[in-house]
Amino acid sequence: MNLAKVRNIGISAHIDSGKTTLSERILFYAGRIHKIEDVRGGGDGATMDHMELEKERGITITSAATSLKWKNYAINLIDTPGHVDFTVEVERSLRVLDGAILVLCSVGGVQSQSMTVDRQMKRYNVPRLAFINKMDRTGADPFKVVKQVRDKLGADAVLFQLPIGKEENFQGVVDLVAMKAYYNDGDKGETIRVEEIPAELKEQAEEYRHEMLEAISMYDDSLMEKILGEEEITADEIHKIVREAVINQSFTPVFMGSAFKNKSVQPLLDGITRYLPSPTEVTNYGNDPAEEGKKIRLEPDPNKPLVSMGFKITDDEYGQLTYTRIYQGAIEKGNSYFNQRTGRKERFSRLVRMHSDKREEIDRAEAGDIIAVMGIDCASGDTYCSEPNYISLENIFVADPVIKMSVTPKSRDNTDKLSKALQRFRKEDPTFHVFTDDETNETVIAGMGELHLEIYVERIKREYGVEVEVGAPKVSYRESGRLAFDFDHKRKKQSGGSGQYGHIVGSMRPMSDEDRATIVEAGGEVGEFYFLDKVTGGRIPKEYIPAVKKGFEEMMDKGPLAGYPVVGLTVELKDGSYHDVDSSDMAFKLTARECFREHFGRMKPVLLEPIMKMEIECPEDFQGSVVGQVSSKRGMIVETETNGGICKIIAEVPLAETFGYSTELRSQTQGQGTFSMEFAKYGEVPSNIQTDIVEARKKEEEAR
Repeated sequence: MNLAKVRNIGISAHIDSGKTTLSERILFYAGRIHKIEDVRGGGDGATMDHMELEKERGITITSAATSLKWKNYAINLIDTPGHVDFTVEVERSLRVLDGAILVLCSVGGVQSQSMTVDRQMKRYNVPRLAFINKMDRTGADPFKVVKQVRDKLGADAVLFQLPIGKEENFQGVVDLVAMKAYYNDGDKGETIRVEEIPAELKEQAEEYRHEMLEAISMYDDSLMEKILGEEEITADEIHKIVREAVINQSFTPVFMGSAFKNKSVQPLLDGITRYLPSPTEVTNYGNDPAEEGKKIRLEPDPNKPLVSMGFKITDDEYGQLTYTRIYQGAIEKGNSYFNQRTGRKERFSRLVRMHSDKREEIDRAEAGDIIAVMGIDCASGDTYCSEPNYISLENIFVADPVIKMSVTPKSRDNTDKLSKALQRFRKEDPTFHVFTDDETNETVIAGMGELHLEIYVERIKREYGVEVEVGAPKVSYRESGRLAFDFDHKRKKQSGGSGQYGHIVGSMRPMSDEDRATIVEAGGEVGEFYFLDKVTGGRIPKEYIPAVKKGFEEMMDKGPLAGYPVVGLTVELKDGSYHDVDSSDMAFKLTARECFREHFGRMKPVLLEPIMKMEIECPEDFQGSVVGQVSSKRGMIVETETNGGICKIIAEVPLAETFGYSTELRSQTQGQGTFSMEFAKYGEVPSNIQTDIVEARKKEEEAR
């Protein structure tokens, strides 16, 4: 396997930008499929959307992997969902990929999910190309989209192509590197015809080529000298400099076309092989289990010890399928490898190469490859190595769920089946949580949004034949203090036998930006609780201080206002005292718990609610009524923009007010409005609504 000729790439974008349609065309032109199917509109549905639900709804729910050959390159391709509810699918795919294509709509431009995907690409240092799709749409404006990529995503994005014709007259592209015009011929655009640039575009092409060269020259001094000396610059020189700049994640070449109309997909494939890195050009590190904080560089060498990551798990009738990226070494069928988290040795009895939901048996896979292993028992994000306790890989970032609802089987006989389904989905999807409510004894599922949970309820029904009753969606509120205060709390119990004595002095305050910055500087994760130990002179023995911290932490699960988790708390322990006989870990832990219970109310606690960033698109005529509706939902309009008769409204709306909004928006806009939303932040609940929530919680408890 020649690693220099391998590309591991993903396709990511906002909802409805045409990711799956683009994947379908890539597979067709590479000869991997022989018939193009569309995402919507009968037929068998797109290859990469293999679930029945995906075909029915015309959306991607799970990421799908496939492999193909383009010219003499091997490409592993992952198509990811656009809805923020399935964001973990994008997250785990980007975690293991070497490069990505950011697909943008020629009319919508940079939308809310484009920004989320951009953040994810930056989090995992993934180099990317941009592809402006839907160039045949009314209102297509690639020049505006490139400006948005620069302004909103802060990327050095430069056009590598110009459109020939626009909107419904879009015919092809001018390649600014080769200075040729590319057209697609044949029923399905399978043949590329190369011609001279049309006379009317000659001047514009020269101007944009000069702009492109100037942008590239920022990455190479010798190119700048050539431009100043007006020397001839070859295509190979441009490719070499651009490749290095893309791999360093400083530069984003922009391509364009229309996947649906079979135009200009092949030049994008050439761009993938030309500019995106091979596994040998990407540096990956693992953590040394023997020394905290020490990183070990992984080498894509098949002869070194194995290091691989199981990044996605799916369960079907044949057992568990673990999608695996190999970073170092090789996996051979029949060999056994160690799970670094559990220490268990497991036999990899079957290896398969995936093509959407179809499998191709293989005997061996080497560093740089993405394959699937059947039948091993592991969790998403587990590292496998050929030696125990060798290296562990950084896990995948998983967002916290924002919405929950109770589920109960309609028939008692189906309780076991439901439990089985929930266990499977929880294992497959780290953002899907299942727990039992201690007070009501109900089974509760939590996830990233209404659509996320709706899809799982539908899957339980179809895949397990279990009809469930679903409780009304509940919002995950939080509690937080507003004011700082000082405490001096003593716990003294000395009635017969060994007593309990603990005394702590310090302060409680809302977590400040300064606290968060300190945590990040120290290399920690910004959590919900920050504990500062400022005790000097052994006033409290060092061994008791972790117990004080634990006591406060344990009390944060249920706040005093309405029993919601407490967030954003800083506790500073300054002083205290102890008793030689009666003090213990337990005594100090109970002192901290008691201190929190008795004094947290002095911080004037408030309820916080999830605020969603909502992006709505609707015809301009409906703008007034849509904005009015959003305002009535306690929403705050952040930005509105009108382009080609379509109005884009960005607003921040409390999650509690968004349930059922899709139906409202459709009826308000005669079915033409669409919206997407993602979690933005936690915000304070207005006092009148807070009173209602607290009252409702009290009534619930009394009813029990």
